[in-house]
Amino acid sequence: PTLHQSLLDHPARTSHDLSALRLVVTGAAVVPLRLVEQLHGELGVETVLTAYGLSEASGIVTMCRRGDPLPVIASTSGRAIPGTQVRVEAPDGQPGEVLVRGFNVMRGYYEDPAATAEAVTEDGWLRTGDIGVLDAAGNLRITDRLKDMFIVGGFNAYPAEIEQQLGLHPAVADVAVVGVPDARLGEVGRAYVVRRPGAVLTADDLIAWARREMANYKVPRTVEFVARLPRNASGKVVKGELRRS
Repeated sequence: PTLHQSLLDHPARTSHDLSALRLVVTGAAVVPLRLVEQLHGELGVETVLTAYGLSEASGIVTMCRRGDPLPVIASTSGRAIPGTQVRVEAPDGQPGEVLVRGFNVMRGYYEDPAATAEAVTEDGWLRTGDIGVLDAAGNLRITDRLKDMFIVGGFNAYPAEIEQQLGLHPAVADVAVVGVPDARLGEVGRAYVVRRPGAVLTADDLIAWARREMANYKVPRTVEFVARLPRNASGKVVKGELRRS
């Protein structure tokens, strides 16, 4: 998503012919609805899809389909690809760990039977380490990594969900949320935010806006503005660097 947003925001974009860009498949991070709408409306991209996968499942597990409504494309990673099964270890409609079974699941980690036994069940289900929710149509919404979830006064807070909401603010170009220690609540959220060019957004402004838009335990207690977020080669934010900053 960051790559696509950078393309949309580039000051020289209108001087180039981008009509050959017909299909966009995005993943690895939260996809704001506004971005999907801009790809359609401003760049004229005919098809925008979102997908979810991981290396242990040969790179892909679910994806949206052509013709899916924009809110489905923006808020979910679509449905299981043919020949695979996806389930969530939680009651219907509740977040839980995502499990995958099918032809795409690895046989195991090389020369590491202990890690393999921990990741793959005896009946072939891969434990992804991702938290998600399945809707009635089978669309998967990834809410976060198990290791990224933090607990605020007894409530589970999922950074990806909070990032999705903060990303709706018109002055926010990019955002990442991590949990940090708090003496009273155990942990609270800290948001690292990249402002849009020319934006004058302050931390107090964003926190006040967030209090109107989401439950109190999800609201970041602190905001730090950065020029860019640290990302790895696949485009995912390296949250370990943010936690150490």
